[in-house]
Amino acid sequence: MSGFDENPFGEPTEPFADPAVQQVTSNIGNVQRGLEDYNPFADQADQRLPPTRGASNPPQYQTMPTMPIAQPAIMQPTHEVPPPPYAKSGQQQIPPQQQQQFSTADFQRRQEELERKAQDLARREEELKNAPYNARRNNWPPLPEQCCFQPCFYQDFNVDIPLEFQKIVRYLYYLWMFHACIMVLNVFGGMLLMFTHSEFTTFGLGILYLLLFTPFSFLCWYRPAYKAFRSDSSFNFMVFFFIFFFQFIVTVIQAIGIPGSGTCGMVMAIEAFNHSASGIVIGIILIIIALAFAAAACLDLLLLSKIHRIYRSTGASFAKAQQEFTSEFLRNEHVQNAASNAAAATVRAQMTSSRY
Repeated sequence: MSGFDENPFGEPTEPFADPAVQQVTSNIGNVQRGLEDYNPFADQADQRLPPTRGASNPPQYQTMPTMPIAQPAIMQPTHEVPPPPYAKSGQQQIPPQQQQQFSTADFQRRQEELERKAQDLARREEELKNAPYNARRNNWPPLPEQCCFQPCFYQDFNVDIPLEFQKIVRYLYYLWMFHACIMVLNVFGGMLLMFTHSEFTTFGLGILYLLLFTPFSFLCWYRPAYKAFRSDSSFNFMVFFFIFFFQFIVTVIQAIGIPGSGTCGMVMAIEAFNHSASGIVIGIILIIIALAFAAAACLDLLLLSKIHRIYRSTGASFAKAQQEFTSEFLRNEHVQNAASNAAAATVRAQMTSSRY
């Protein structure tokens, strides 16, 4: 045994000189160095997590790599140049400079056109201002353009007459048309009397009444009423009341039918029944005409009373009618010319008398 062969009292030998022991110690040293170099937080550092601060690891004010902070994604606006306009197939492409010139020229042309239209409107407005009152194209009676006669009056209920009075004015117009139709029937009845009873007076006077009463009734009582409702004229209302009252009286006389008066009324119808068998048919026709005259008289009285109520409700009076008549009379061009001529003649007469 080698251990027992050594001298215990000899010089001591080094225990680590043995190669086996040196190998073991070297392995242990490598293990310890490996443990000393081992960092358990190396994996977390690779994940870039901030280290935990505490008493054992205080913050150090040294330059350290900063961690990137997560921010919301923001799209930056892009400024792209619009592509040049492309012409359609078969057309030549126009450069932008030439397009700008064209747009400027088009703008100037439109501006000139607008200025020309504005001047035209101003000219028309000036013409309307200088034109006489109610200068519009006449439309009544409605005659064709090829006719040698042209319309003499302008009539439009929706334009001239206020809305609350349009109905009554239309009724008045229909009443005038009804009177005109009765005049035509009266001529027809006079013609029957002329052929059957040789009565020429009724037929002749019937034609005369048709030619006189129809236009004069339109001018003397319908047009004044139309003007009165159009402009709220007391003077025209007074003219209408005065003439329309006589129209009512004349219609009553016509409904009576006095022999020789020229109308086919009730008396003429009764006399027609006393003749031969044909007189019965003529008498029935004359009774129809007489009833038409009576209906016209009733309508005249009804509209006369209704228009009079409207006239009184508007606050009009006879003094206002006189004032309007005076102003209209003095405003008339012919009256002004006559007055100026009379004044000039008076001045000349005074100058002549002063000389002598």
